[in-house]
Amino acid sequence: MFNYIEDKLKSFDDTEIFYRKDIVENSKAAVVIVHGLCEHFGRYDYFTKRLNEAGYTVYRFDNRGHGKSAGERGYVDNFQDFFEDANKIVNMAIEENKHVPVFMFGHSMGGFITAGYGMKYTNKLKGQILSGAAVIELPIFEDLKRDNYFESHPMEKSPNALSSLICRDKKVVEDYDNDPLVLKETNLKLLGEAFVKGPIWIKENVKNYTYPCLILHGENDQIVINQASKWLFENINSKDKAVKIYPKCYHEILNEKEEKYIVIEDVLNWIEAKL
Repeated sequence: MFNYIEDKLKSFDDTEIFYRKDIVENSKAAVVIVHGLCEHFGRYDYFTKRLNEAGYTVYRFDNRGHGKSAGERGYVDNFQDFFEDANKIVNMAIEENKHVPVFMFGHSMGGFITAGYGMKYTNKLKGQILSGAAVIELPIFEDLKRDNYFESHPMEKSPNALSSLICRDKKVVEDYDNDPLVLKETNLKLLGEAFVKGPIWIKENVKNYTYPCLILHGENDQIVINQASKWLFENINSKDKAVKIYPKCYHEILNEKEEKYIVIEDVLNWIEAKL
């Protein structure tokens, strides 16, 4: 039997974070999902449904400045704020699931948040799954680095213009473009924090990462190049780690028409093996 609760909680600085719990009675584990840039947790409905069916309670939340959470739209003052927001949700999941393990799944910028969380909070989770994690400096954000442009122009807008590259399923792209909760633009400060300063911090702290992890990526990802996942796999200190690159897939491997079933099965099998 499944039921759900939607509510808001106050983060460390009183920013209200909107979250949802999809609860399974007598669940085998809990999974915290962290979404990517410009999107919101509602885009993970199908994945959540499959996790519930497999016996896992799911916690999802909108990152600050995204979806129905508070905060300036498409803005973050410091990338570490994302880690602290996630920590509030993880703490809730741990507190409410004392007799079962808690896992964390993050996609894209959410993968960066998840990886960074794993480096900062090393003993809280049973393991992590990272999808297209933005953990290295990316070619598409090269211009942001010049003269720290994002620091001197923090509120300058950058359009969300990469929708055609999220996956090969045209219906998914169309739904993304028409989704009122998907941000149409971000501030340069957010992009600089998450995709310039963030990867520098990740590189400095990567050896602190020791969680069991499953690292996943689309071979033809043109937003976050798959070298990011390969680099992460090679540099973390986890004894239990695996990486899988899915042929032909674009950035959102959970939304590819055929491959998403394989990806989700791989995630479910990996979690099951950790119980």
